[in-house]
Amino acid sequence: MDTHTPMHTEADGPDLRHHGDAEVRDDGAALVDLAVNVRADTPPAWLREHVAASLGSLAAYPDGRAARAAVAARHGLPVERVLLTAGAAEAFVLLARALKVRRPVVVHPQFTEPEAALRDAGHTVGRVLLRAADGFRLDPADVPEDADLVVVGNPTNPTSVLHPAGVLASLARTGRTLVVDEAFMDAVPGEREALAGRTDVSGLVVLRSLTKTWGLAGLRIGYVLADPETVGELERAQPLWPVSTPALAAAEACVAPRALAEAAHAAHRIATDRDRLVAGLAEFAGAGLRVVAPAEGPFVLVGVPDAAAVRHRLRGLGYAVRRGDTFPGLGGRWLRLAVRDRATTEGFLSALERALTATEPA
Repeated sequence: MDTHTPMHTEADGPDLRHHGDAEVRDDGAALVDLAVNVRADTPPAWLREHVAASLGSLAAYPDGRAARAAVAARHGLPVERVLLTAGAAEAFVLLARALKVRRPVVVHPQFTEPEAALRDAGHTVGRVLLRAADGFRLDPADVPEDADLVVVGNPTNPTSVLHPAGVLASLARTGRTLVVDEAFMDAVPGEREALAGRTDVSGLVVLRSLTKTWGLAGLRIGYVLADPETVGELERAQPLWPVSTPALAAAEACVAPRALAEAAHAAHRIATDRDRLVAGLAEFAGAGLRVVAPAEGPFVLVGVPDAAAVRHRLRGLGYAVRRGDTFPGLGGRWLRLAVRDRATTEGFLSALERALTATEPA
């Protein structure tokens, strides 16, 4: 294992259960939200109407067959390789509880729920900590050979790094489950570097979420793509009827051709909006601000001196951003910013200038 990227198994450390929504609850509800990575102005009207139309069927138990078939068709897979879940978060719990693993490893910094779920299931979790000096890029040699479960995000939350598909595929081993969290892949133009739909990578499990692009965080819908044996193990760990009828209706709609075209258009718009944000952030390099680049997701990770104070000042100026110190591998100098439209970005950059130059909290 490469010595510059240490392995860790500590139980102490960041609060793995802290997520961006905490920034906009209670006294943060009125703030401009750059903390949560759900696409703004969603769900669209057509999707709300489609979900609402499903409410007439609530007396019947959910039937996921049509939605499962639609997801399978979207990725060119047989239905036996698809499992619908109550968001990607449920999938992490199922993996932690259902799979018999001895040495799980999570590549950090990344979404913290995979490690939290593994710990809750009684596992000792190893960490591969990627470094800012390396651009948070993964060297496959950093992952221990005896790891029988490896979890990595792509593009990674919160770093916005998009790992090459070949690098991730090279982590596959006989006897190893390779979990790739592609919750934000549909925000990448062309979904380049995606592994969803691949059947030639041993032990591959791909997770997808429909909550981020379509604004369905409150509905809870995602899915797992894996070999039929793994899908069967995870399905047996699920309760009966785990996905509600409205969520199934949303799943079927969000993988239809019209929705895929809309998501593809949104991905290009997000890339343009992200370029504007990154260009604006570059103006603060003299104040010690650093952007992790190239950013490929619908969010940007920035390092700033005294990030906690800057975040507090931004709240006083009306903006919520995601603290970075709850992600393993990040210290107290990092903030994550969701990509928003031009007007929101311009307002935020003006507030950031004030927050960076203030001597007292706003």
